[in-house]
Amino acid sequence: MGSPEFDVHKELKKHFGFGNFKGLQEEVVKSVIEGKNTFVIMPTGGGKSLCYQLPALVKEGTAIVVSPLIALMKNQVDALRGISEVEGIAHVLNSSLTKAEIVKVKSDISAGVTKLLYVAPESLTKEENIEFLRSVPISFMAVDEAHCISEWGHDFRPEYRNLKKIIERIGDDIPIVGLTATATPKVQEDILKNLGMIDARTFKASFNRPNLFYEVRPKTKNVDADIIRFVKQNEGKSGIIYCLSRKRVEELAQVLQVNGIKAVPYHAGLDAKTRAKHQDMFLMEDVDVVVATIAFGMGIDKPDVRFVIHHDIPKSIESYYQETGRAGRDDGEGHCLAYYSYKDIEKLEKFMAGKPVAEQEIGHALLQEMVAYAETSMSRRKFILHYFGEEFDEVNGEGADMDDNVRNPKKKHEAKDEVVTLLKVVQETNEKYKSKEVVNTLIGKSNALMKSHKTDEKDFFGMGKAQDGKYWMALIRQVLVAGLLRKDIETYGVLKLTDAGVEFLKAPSSFMMTEDHTYVQADTDDVITGDKSGGGAADEKLLKLLKDLRKKVAQKRNVPPFAVFQEMSLEDMALKYPVNIEEMKNVNGVGEGKAKKFGKDFVELIAQYVEENDIVRPDDLVVKSTGANSALKLYIIQNVDRKLPLDDIAAAKGLKMEDVMKEMEQIVYSGTKLNIDYWVDEILDEDQQEELHEYFMETEDDKISLALEEFDGDYEDEELRLYRIKFISEVAN
Repeated sequence: MGSPEFDVHKELKKHFGFGNFKGLQEEVVKSVIEGKNTFVIMPTGGGKSLCYQLPALVKEGTAIVVSPLIALMKNQVDALRGISEVEGIAHVLNSSLTKAEIVKVKSDISAGVTKLLYVAPESLTKEENIEFLRSVPISFMAVDEAHCISEWGHDFRPEYRNLKKIIERIGDDIPIVGLTATATPKVQEDILKNLGMIDARTFKASFNRPNLFYEVRPKTKNVDADIIRFVKQNEGKSGIIYCLSRKRVEELAQVLQVNGIKAVPYHAGLDAKTRAKHQDMFLMEDVDVVVATIAFGMGIDKPDVRFVIHHDIPKSIESYYQETGRAGRDDGEGHCLAYYSYKDIEKLEKFMAGKPVAEQEIGHALLQEMVAYAETSMSRRKFILHYFGEEFDEVNGEGADMDDNVRNPKKKHEAKDEVVTLLKVVQETNEKYKSKEVVNTLIGKSNALMKSHKTDEKDFFGMGKAQDGKYWMALIRQVLVAGLLRKDIETYGVLKLTDAGVEFLKAPSSFMMTEDHTYVQADTDDVITGDKSGGGAADEKLLKLLKDLRKKVAQKRNVPPFAVFQEMSLEDMALKYPVNIEEMKNVNGVGEGKAKKFGKDFVELIAQYVEENDIVRPDDLVVKSTGANSALKLYIIQNVDRKLPLDDIAAAKGLKMEDVMKEMEQIVYSGTKLNIDYWVDEILDEDQQEELHEYFMETEDDKISLALEEFDGDYEDEELRLYRIKFISEVAN
């Protein structure tokens, strides 16, 4: 091929209008022009596509670009046609074309007009396409999103596996360019092996995005309120919120809209027209926020996305890196916020249950890395870059303070002796175990695998009992990043000592361990976490005053306190500080009826408290609900008025009786009357009703569990709940 005779800078200016290359682009472009096998590892937004587009425009023949996503191909073809006078400069060849369009593509290639042909891997398996491509000059073959080749990549596609064979059929010595934004060493090795380009020149850009701020918050029941607050603090800025399920995407988009945020949903269940419309609205800034499944963002080139929120933790660090990488591509600010709860991880593990064992092993290993990222209290940037095989200096590195852990450092303590214990156990168990078994060995907990190796009979079994399993897991993570241990990927994450680890055992030195985050499972009746930084709760002082007032009002009206307002409603008041009846209606569990009947004294007390204590009221905290259930509530109220049997009401809506009772409880607790005497009279006689009335009048707490205990089997759960609905409706409303 010989070296090129032209000036790449001139060509760059001529075709793309840029004066300079970015990062490694120039070296890559030269390598491709020289006809060398080239492997490019470059993070999303680093300018990967130019690495093959420019060489294709200046070389003889047509370059074939294999890409997995039709939308992405279309974007690139449109962009290339935009910079050229010739319409046929770039074409797509995939299943979406008509026969006539295919004829046009082939004639443009034969005439030497087309410099880039984008194909899906499936199109390359068609015999007639292979035959045709063999008959025309091919400049090189670019495999974009090359991580699709590897089962360890976050987007494995089996059809990518046969690419090498197909390329060989098209021509013996076609140079190959592999491009990926995934840099785990295992995936790189897979790509090079599978494309048969072990001799390739490899170019790897840094994966550090110094302008991105990384943060993880615990995921509580009120995650929606926290998201609304965050988005409102970033008003007018563009953001993407990722959720795992389509249903959640729809719900969250609705909640945001109701709360005055311009948001649209985006997922594969919407028809193509709606998806395109929503994507355009986001690009044209008619909306600020897209709530999406991961289907969104592939090839979205919006440079000024200011925040990316993960409502659910992704399946792997690569996915997380790719998705957060859509923020701040213009090098401006980018806030990456993820909500984490171990429950979500368990959900993802359940999804994997039906898959082949090898696939499950890989899936679990990738998920556990994600858990480690969320729970770690070390520099998140250092953690991510270590995962991608890159060193990072967490003191002087670029963007070192751009993460929640670095800004709010956790306590550190000397853990030299524990590291020695850990490394010894890995060594003594012959480097056969993954993290979980190593931890179990340390704390003296046996399982079948360990029994088969007779680990539980060894003298080191249980030698780390002084600490719990969580402690050892956290230490393993930090020792891995420090490079004293490594995970062997071939065996799905078995721990091995590194040379540095062996040295440490010979001459132990100080090892300062950071204490891990503990994200305790949020209580199901949790209220919105208060202050601006997340965390915090209701105003305790005000809560006490409200409870005292509730007691007084209850005594005056001769009803139990819970009949005035439920505990959760008081907590919500101590968080939102409602100072008029209108605002009181927005409190959790308080409807119009309740607000009018009991609200006056409470809003007066709160207004006085706010004034005396100079409290800045969080207006942004009044989170409105979507009213998705209001239609159901109306249906129940109307049909109870008509004295329809409750089980018929449930059946008509395809609900369980329990669901209908939950709705009815919400109706009466928020102050609306429901006369269900016709139903209660059927199941409880007069004496029973009297006994229950007395019980609820005298009890301080209306929990059903306490009533079940009190009556010790005399009443069923359902009977108690129904009577409580009747009681609240009569006594409190």
